Amino acid sequence: MMDKNFIKEINKRRTFAIISHPDAGKTTLTEKFLLYGGAIRLAGSVKSRKTQKHAVSDWMEIEKQRGISVTSSVMQFNYDGACINILDTPGHQDFSEDTYRTLTAADSAVMVIDCAKGVEPQTKKLFRVCKDRNIPIFTFINKLDRAGKDPFELMEEIEKVLGIQSYPMNWPIGTDGDFKGVYNRQKKRIELYQDGDHGQNIAKIVSKDLDDEGLADILGADYYQRLKDEVELLDMAGDDFDHDKVQNGELTPLFFGSAMTNFGVEPFLESFLKLTYKPEARNSNQGLIPPEDPNFSGFIFKIQANMNPAHRDRLAFIRICSGKFEKGMSVYNSRTGKKIRLAQPQQFLAQDREIVDTAYPGDIIGLHDPGLFKISDTLSEADPSLKYEKIPVFPPEHFSKIIPKNSMKRKQFLKGIQQLAEEGAIQVFKRPNIGIEEYIVGVVGVLQFQVLEYRLKNEYSVDIIMESMPHRYIRWIEMEGYDPDRFNATMDSMLVEDHEGNPAIILQNEWSIGKIEDRNTGVVLKDIYKKDLD
Repeated sequence: MMDKNFIKEINKRRTFAIISHPDAGKTTLTEKFLLYGGAIRLAGSVKSRKTQKHAVSDWMEIEKQRGISVTSSVMQFNYDGACINILDTPGHQDFSEDTYRTLTAADSAVMVIDCAKGVEPQTKKLFRVCKDRNIPIFTFINKLDRAGKDPFELMEEIEKVLGIQSYPMNWPIGTDGDFKGVYNRQKKRIELYQDGDHGQNIAKIVSKDLDDEGLADILGADYYQRLKDEVELLDMAGDDFDHDKVQNGELTPLFFGSAMTNFGVEPFLESFLKLTYKPEARNSNQGLIPPEDPNFSGFIFKIQANMNPAHRDRLAFIRICSGKFEKGMSVYNSRTGKKIRLAQPQQFLAQDREIVDTAYPGDIIGLHDPGLFKISDTLSEADPSLKYEKIPVFPPEHFSKIIPKNSMKRKQFLKGIQQLAEEGAIQVFKRPNIGIEEYIVGVVGVLQFQVLEYRLKNEYSVDIIMESMPHRYIRWIEMEGYDPDRFNATMDSMLVEDHEGNPAIILQNEWSIGKIEDRNTGVVLKDIYKKDLD
């Protein structure tokens, strides 16, 4: 008979990622979730100011200096009987690969949109990743305390640009810098905005019925009449709410609010928990594995070195998919077939952590990693052959040759680039069959080079010389009998091997791809490297 407490713990779990274009307020919204969950008492500011705290989810020193998120953070807190795992992702497009990997561990996503800017380029990219995986998407239109676009215009933009229907769960009153509050369509009440302590504490909600006689005086006659007309239009002309469409990623519930001032955060969190489900079954080489399966299993989706620089530690983040995790348990690593004892499991509030004795499907925990784990590794209690879907490697778009300034620091240099490559922060390539030791680093965005240089200097005490390369494209080579010495490449291309020894070619011009395919019979060039499930 199935353990009732085990099922209860699974049903409590909600695991979601927060995505957005930079500066839409994603990290601020994350902070406010933690505030409402009681995980922090005073919300920090994302921007670096001497008089304010830094955002809890931005724990790297470079994040605090620049006021941006450059790596995903994991946080867990409890709210209203639910156990919530938040994955706060980088918004900047240069770090989108970290976001793509993190989304594989999420069951749903919260998309944050700036009410003044609407749908932005990075929002579109991240939305597509969610859409491809059929992840339920919830939209929070942020910064209502400032002037923004007409809400009907924002709805139309979401539908046309992103190709998904939206259903407003609430409706704003005043969008020209004169924000008054929102109409909660589920509870059929007005929630009035009060500008208090700049969002550092939990917001107080003053509620009024839409037919309250004094509401016209509070809002002003024009605002009151406009609200009644817009609510009537939404009720008559808008689509009905369809929970199945939400779960299939075809409809996004739409919420309006202000993360900076906390307005609308608590109603959003309450609705989100009601509309989302417990962790779902995950696909593997043995079919769907339900969370209720008593055998523990999960997959590594992120590796982070030097979270605590004083200890030079390295953690592997695992998404638990089935069974109950217990401290000290032994599991198989499907890649190596070896058994490993998981002795120091940890849960997080960004950089802060604590040892955890038990964890359940949907939870994200960190495992002490002395170099045993790689991204996409499956850990299983009972079956060494079980493998969850491999996380794809996305193509870098910028390449540089790097060497240490001081040849005496070669050992630290090699350790640094190896660990950062295993994190997925960079991709490292070498040219085959050449006498000199040469390292080529590939990244999705050029800002990653600055982070690489910063982290090598501050975490490994290595200064580097970086030489930019003109190549902008990469294709992984699949070819029977591949021989780099006989492969017919073009003048603008260079044959390389990735850190696992897989052959690839980097190119300066996209049109060269077709030429190479014509010159080499039977070759298949792939822009995303992903091994299929066995």
